[in-house]
Amino acid sequence: QDRCVNGPMGVFEFEAFAAGTFDVAKCLAEITSSGTCTIIGGGDSVAAVEKAGLADKMSHISTGGGGSLELLQGKGLPGGAAPDEG
Repeated sequence: QDRCVNGPMGVFEFEAFAAGTFDVAKCLAEITSSGTCTIIGGGDSVAAVEKAGLADKMSHISTGGGGSLELLQGKGLPGGAAPDEG
């Protein structure tokens, strides 16, 4: 099974709003250790799992949120396409 997160659950930068995001990160870390592939996409999501101290527990981390979603949809990545030789 795969699980993908693209965006924090709240304003994790403020302690009063961080619990939901950090709880999701803890759950993802637990299921990763059980064999689930966890993909964290987007700069804010990466910052959240890093702030939670769990980044090293995830399967894959990418700061490219939109690019990660396009890759999962089967679309090519803009930086990975060969330029036209016109």
